[in-house]
Amino acid sequence: MSDGVNALDDAVRAFVDDLTPAVQALGALVEGIDAERLRSDVEVEAYNLACAFIDADGLHTDDELWALIATFGDRLPSELAKATPADVRNARLLVGKREHLGRPSALLELLAAADARDGGDRTARLARLGAHIGHAVAALDLVPTRTELAAVEVYRATVQRVAKDMRTRAPGAAPAPQPASGTATPVTAEAAEEEPAAQPEARPLEELLAELDALVGLADVKHEVRLVTNLLRVEQMRRDRGLPVIEHSHHLVFTGNPGTGKTTVARLVAQIYRTLGVVDRGHLVESDRSTLVAGFVGQTAPRVVAAFDRADGGVLLIDEAYSLARGGDDDFGKEAIDTLVKLVEDRRDRLVVILAGYPDEMASLVDANPGMRSRFPKTIHFPDYSDDELVAIFVALGAEGRYTLDDGARAALRAALAAQSRGRGFGNGRLARNLFEAAVANQATRLVALESPTDAELTTLTAADIPATG
Repeated sequence: MSDGVNALDDAVRAFVDDLTPAVQALGALVEGIDAERLRSDVEVEAYNLACAFIDADGLHTDDELWALIATFGDRLPSELAKATPADVRNARLLVGKREHLGRPSALLELLAAADARDGGDRTARLARLGAHIGHAVAALDLVPTRTELAAVEVYRATVQRVAKDMRTRAPGAAPAPQPASGTATPVTAEAAEEEPAAQPEARPLEELLAELDALVGLADVKHEVRLVTNLLRVEQMRRDRGLPVIEHSHHLVFTGNPGTGKTTVARLVAQIYRTLGVVDRGHLVESDRSTLVAGFVGQTAPRVVAAFDRADGGVLLIDEAYSLARGGDDDFGKEAIDTLVKLVEDRRDRLVVILAGYPDEMASLVDANPGMRSRFPKTIHFPDYSDDELVAIFVALGAEGRYTLDDGARAALRAALAAQSRGRGFGNGRLARNLFEAAVANQATRLVALESPTDAELTTLTAADIPATG
């Protein structure tokens, strides 16, 4: 119990010690503001957050309440220090506190307004430190609930929303800080396909999550990846405190049509796993049936082993994995599945496997071997992109080469997307990339007849450049 208390106390201390100087610096600009009073305001904010995270699932366990009492009993002028968990429950002190996670506080608005004026990173620090309090609360339970993990994302979203609103409203506001990756325009799933699979050093977690957030669309996917990340951080905190952790499988199933960003997200997951210590190297190795299944007896198992060897310390992504379960009695796909299940178990501490493919077929694959379902318990579905999201991907691809669309081109692009059949195998991001590349080629053909095209003509796509589809 004391370790859990210390985890919350450490998170609160980091919150107060880090944010107090920033708040006091802002307070110094206003005559008559007491610096010590401002530190107390930061402590109250930490208290409200701790109460909100405890109230997130409505359980209010003894461990959670003892941690709250021990952490804040000496910090805040109240009777909390003399209270017991029963006293806190009877007084209903925490009931309804979860609403604080979605409601902007005065401190959040103060820091967001300051960031909007000078382009600072105070709200980013607030989001990180507040989330750390949420992780510390979740670490008090042997098995954190999904609701507790999701509460961290509710809080992060609130901070980001307020920060964005403040930047939008502030006159002459400084530009918003860009993600550490340096990408100034939204990163599309398709645009990132050619990036190197491994990084020379583990990247900061917040940088990776910012890159995830910058992907067009995929709101549910981002949410699920963040829940996985939150769980890993909570487990890491428990291990650091010597608290028991229930081990679980880190392997995943990605379902969805082609071009929905599965490979890009898998690459980010690999790096997130490395940063959090799940794997050592964090590189992504891609494979499919053609690289795993041989045509002769005795050759399939070595191919699967070789793929695992290449992915050692990272993540092995098997695309169209359902195809391993296809074929008759003479097919060696079953041998590949059996070898895969054995290696997943034997090397569970050395690498992570992600199986990807269409939803129905992936369900059949997981059922094809008794050991598959227990080793791949979590599925993340990648939905098709909407027309608006495909336009955003097209625009982002153009921004990389300083191409813009005039109004006619935008209308033609939307018409081209609307004419597409959205059945099985819809191209999604790949369709947007193909349309963009065709539009650039059409523009080049149109401009070659001009003797001296202007910069505007060289960088503007018109309706005539957008290829018709159907």
